[in-house]
Amino acid sequence: MEAKAIVRYLKTSPQKTRLVVDLIRGKKVDEALTILRYNDKAVSRDILKVVKSAVANAENTKNLDVDKLYVSKAFVDSGPTMKRTHSKAMGRGALIRRRSSHVTVVVAEK
Repeated sequence: MEAKAIVRYLKTSPQKTRLVVDLIRGKKVDEALTILRYNDKAVSRDILKVVKSAVANAENTKNLDVDKLYVSKAFVDSGPTMKRTHSKAMGRGALIRRRSSHVTVVVAEK
């Protein structure tokens, strides 16, 4: 059995988010929480919430044992990109892309 949690429209680029998600894939849940808690990237706080939510879903809805859980799947998809302009010299403009991402974490029992 497995349980999952999804966060959508996270205001971080998918490239930065994938760096953190790659650290926890395949790890036991308590080890993944420790990695995320002591990681210095800002997005690790948001991913920590998603992992805790997936564990709570597994415990409350699927009645799984929390001590046997591990992160079976964790992936990041790109969300919508907000386009903004930045004024440049001589009447020109530059496009600024503010990317967002969707994070999915699936935990399963060993």
